[in-house]
Amino acid sequence: MALRNMRVWRYLEEVARTGSVRQAAEKLHLTPSALLRRIQDVESDLGAALFERTSSGVLLTAAGEIFIAWIKNQNADLRRVYSQIEALAGLRRGEIRIACSQAVARDLLLTEMKAFRAQHPLVKMTVNVCDHANAMRLMLAYEADLILVFRPSHAAELQPLMSIGQGMVAVMAKDHPLASKPKLRVRDCLMYDLALPDPSYSGRELIDQVLARGSMQPNPVIESNSFDLLADMVKGSEIISFQVDVGAGHWRKDPELAVRAIDEVDGAYGPLVLGQLKGRTLPLPAARFGEQLARRLDAMRSLPMDECAAKAERTAHVRDTEEEAE
Repeated sequence: MALRNMRVWRYLEEVARTGSVRQAAEKLHLTPSALLRRIQDVESDLGAALFERTSSGVLLTAAGEIFIAWIKNQNADLRRVYSQIEALAGLRRGEIRIACSQAVARDLLLTEMKAFRAQHPLVKMTVNVCDHANAMRLMLAYEADLILVFRPSHAAELQPLMSIGQGMVAVMAKDHPLASKPKLRVRDCLMYDLALPDPSYSGRELIDQVLARGSMQPNPVIESNSFDLLADMVKGSEIISFQVDVGAGHWRKDPELAVRAIDEVDGAYGPLVLGQLKGRTLPLPAARFGEQLARRLDAMRSLPMDECAAKAERTAHVRDTEEEAE
């Protein structure tokens, strides 16, 4: 039954996603009337309406929400069954869907994907580069098998597979006045104009928290959701940008840039988390790739999580001392 009805399930999911029968029909290469008949057939079988019409399209009813959630669970289980069948002949085919922070996409994840595909060239990999909130949403909707994000929001549904501490770094032009220092305080950077990531990113949230603790006012002159654009903007100027340590690897190799660590005293660090939906059995390719990523993360710890509490205590003591001195 599942295999025979997969196409209809896809139709219903697309209508729910777009909120429009017409738009869904266009994407599915159907006529709106044909798609509507399919919906009505399912509603007749269930004895309940799945969608309600509005002035702007259609919305899921309570019954529709339940049925779409069931479809997503069925699709996830079916992908796992396919994976197990393929595993009988070894790990050959399959698909891995990953949602990740922009900071890890270009270096860490790219390197690991190439290594995995060298061993399993027929496995398809789908990567969605997004902020931590959207990564969590994709995981909860069964649209991502794995997430790799910096400072994800706390959620009971998230099952961490590996978590490592990551500090923030300052990115600046190679000849910047601060480039001669091996490590910087945030207050040093506030003497200059700033190029900051979009507020939706966890790194920006952390930066804002650190900045809010000081008395000096920052001067952000550029804001963007593109980390590469921010790095390019600081070249040849005295503007400073910030990045998570793991995301600055390719900038360290750029002869026009200097990357300097932010002193741990400022508390500019947080966890980089590899995770999956709690209780879900991943398809074999995703499970194997998750194991590979976990090993890589464990080998590259820059701030082990068991040290975070001690770091936080030392940081608070230093800040209190500085405030008393002021």
